[in-house]
Amino acid sequence: MTAPLKSIEGTGDISGVMREIGLRARSASRILALAPAEQKDRALAGMAAAVRAQAGAILAANAEDVAEAKAAGVTGAFLDRLSLDTGRVEAIAAGIEVVRALKDPVGVVTESWTRPNGLRIERVRVPLGVIGIIYESRPNVTADAAVLCMKAGNAAILRGGSDSMRSSRAILSALTRGLEAAGLPEAAVQLVPTRDRTAVGLMLQGLDGNLDVIVPRGGKSLVARVQAEARVPVFAHLEGVCHVFVHRSASLDMAKKIVLNAKMRRTGVCGAAETLLVDRGCADTQLKPLVEMLIEAGCEVRGDAATVAVDKRVKPATEEDWGTEYLDAIIAVKVVDDIAAAIAHIEQYGSHHTDAIVAAGDVGDAAAALFLRNVDSAIVLHNASTQFADGGEFGFGAEIGIATGRLHARGPVGVDQLTTFKYRIHGNGQTRP
Repeated sequence: MTAPLKSIEGTGDISGVMREIGLRARSASRILALAPAEQKDRALAGMAAAVRAQAGAILAANAEDVAEAKAAGVTGAFLDRLSLDTGRVEAIAAGIEVVRALKDPVGVVTESWTRPNGLRIERVRVPLGVIGIIYESRPNVTADAAVLCMKAGNAAILRGGSDSMRSSRAILSALTRGLEAAGLPEAAVQLVPTRDRTAVGLMLQGLDGNLDVIVPRGGKSLVARVQAEARVPVFAHLEGVCHVFVHRSASLDMAKKIVLNAKMRRTGVCGAAETLLVDRGCADTQLKPLVEMLIEAGCEVRGDAATVAVDKRVKPATEEDWGTEYLDAIIAVKVVDDIAAAIAHIEQYGSHHTDAIVAAGDVGDAAAALFLRNVDSAIVLHNASTQFADGGEFGFGAEIGIATGRLHARGPVGVDQLTTFKYRIHGNGQTRP
């Protein structure tokens, strides 16, 4: 079993424990990489069943975490992210079953060809190896991250938020039961057993070469630290400064529907729209009703001079507003001259996460094609809400995060993105002249 929390807190042996965790994960990853799909799926089924069977223990552990957080003065959205109830525990179990139902990516031949000399070459998916996930507050990430990694044949080292340590350990106990029932090593999923931030630094250094990839899930300060200090590849996004551009061809009804959902469905997710750009060609008819709709929905609007002029409740926007990820019921609104100006604004102020255009008809389709081609973001949408920036909505079953980098994984990181590839070459005695 993973060392209990009390065994290393205050002992000064964090480095030794983390080294052992890395070695055990590497050993487990070799077994997982060769495990057949049926065995991994059996483990996932056992995990889901164990989460349901141990729901009481998970909720009791979470109650202690929540009580500690309240005593520390934590309130609002943070407390909501930390808290579990019967429905949320069931959602964890159901999410494991969704991942179980996904096609196993390991061993899939993505491309093959035969050379003139008769060599047959195949490119085949293989696991990444050992993946470290550093996350904050949300105890459900313990299960989400672990099962996605395992489905793709990877071992996982999880460093959850210090405020959710008890909840994460209770969830890990259920996951371990599933691994044991399927005959897979329990070291395939390990939870860092300390709140000490030294452990995070050791993960960022790569655990003596035993960590292959790091995925941070949390606030901007966490992601910034990981990106600045990590000595291994990182799948992450720093911010989600997402835009909706309403083109002059857009239907007002569709624009209102998409903008309201993109901003207000959930204001605290990375795919929430933070800036609304309105084409000057439709500003006379669309700007005022869009602004009024947002304000009446409880959203604060910060706008340029044209936006301030249509409603006295609009606050003047500052230069800082155009590049701000609010994660709140606040939106920046600007009138732009045309689609080229919209693309230029997004390039200057956006974060390459998710951006959308609302446009209709033949003219709109041409504008959308230009927008989708020229906006350099991981996810670009035509006539759809930015809140679709989610692996589940892509049919990935779940995601371990959203990546905005340009190497390997980009956009939602699901089981396929948690693999790399190797080349298999079949010959019949060929030698190179």
